[in-house]
Amino acid sequence: MTAVTGAPAPAQAAIAQVQSRISSLQLRIATLSGSPLAATGTATTSTTFAGQLALAQSQLDGQASSSSAASGDDIVTDAKKYLGVPYVWGGTDPDKGLDCSGFTQLVMKENGITLPRTAAQQAKVGTEVPSLAQAQPGDLVVLEGGSHIGIYVGDGQMIHAPKAGDVVKISKVWETPMTIRRMTDATAGAGTSTGALSAALRSSVLGSGTSSGASGAAAYQGLFDAAEARYDLPDGLLSAVAKTESSYDPDAVSPAGARGLMQLMPGTARELGVDAHDPAQAVDGAARLLAKHLDRFGSLPLALAAYNAGPGNVSKYGGVPPFAETQAYVRKVAAAMPGA
Repeated sequence: MTAVTGAPAPAQAAIAQVQSRISSLQLRIATLSGSPLAATGTATTSTTFAGQLALAQSQLDGQASSSSAASGDDIVTDAKKYLGVPYVWGGTDPDKGLDCSGFTQLVMKENGITLPRTAAQQAKVGTEVPSLAQAQPGDLVVLEGGSHIGIYVGDGQMIHAPKAGDVVKISKVWETPMTIRRMTDATAGAGTSTGALSAALRSSVLGSGTSSGASGAAAYQGLFDAAEARYDLPDGLLSAVAKTESSYDPDAVSPAGARGLMQLMPGTARELGVDAHDPAQAVDGAARLLAKHLDRFGSLPLALAAYNAGPGNVSKYGGVPPFAETQAYVRKVAAAMPGA
């Protein structure tokens, strides 16, 4: 795909954005399909892109629909061998550490079941189980608005990689799961749903945002609610921040370089150990940061000012800094909160 010569500047910018999106997905699709993408310039041709996407999809479908002799008990037994492995964000190697979705992906792979990479994608694969009362060992349990996933072991417990500073362990399922997904051949009439896996792949590759087509606050409300409960933040705060920061755009990049739904600067994202463009990670990171500012400064306006201008400036000026941008920011977030 090449830019259209003579196109208006907005059109050129849009085309460049699409080219960049496709280019950034080359490695992902090549990894899925097992063969490199032929490229034209910095982006693939539409024919090549479509062909490689179809190849990756068909191969994933084949893996997902292939017969696996693993039972739910086999999956749990396999998962338990990783008890004590440290949590590492982005981790997929048990010798170095695992995150929640890296752990589930690894265990399922060892039992002949292919999963996509993230918790949000894994939450769309397989056959849905109506409730925890009907869950069986080996089912995937998705919590915290889709940002956390583990493997059900029975008796209301799951094995999972919880968070930074912790290890793979067995815990009580502490909230009503957002969804429970069955991956074993026991349900393979509906089976490891190839259609669901294909949908997850298409969503991941094409960047549709949410499978339900939800937009704005509704698309991320589960993440906001879970993080506010986890870090004891005021109701509606995270949604108000996301609205003010990015208008709920997970791909937003500010002129200053702030990125993602919660507009985290790259250095801040690194310190928090999150990917600013991943909504689940960004919301969790922003929530931790706001909770830290609230604890330090003792008031919501000062915490918001620190989020916008940095805690150093709040300390320097002994309150909301005399910056027009920061003062307007504090007012906008406050006005976007419930009851304002």
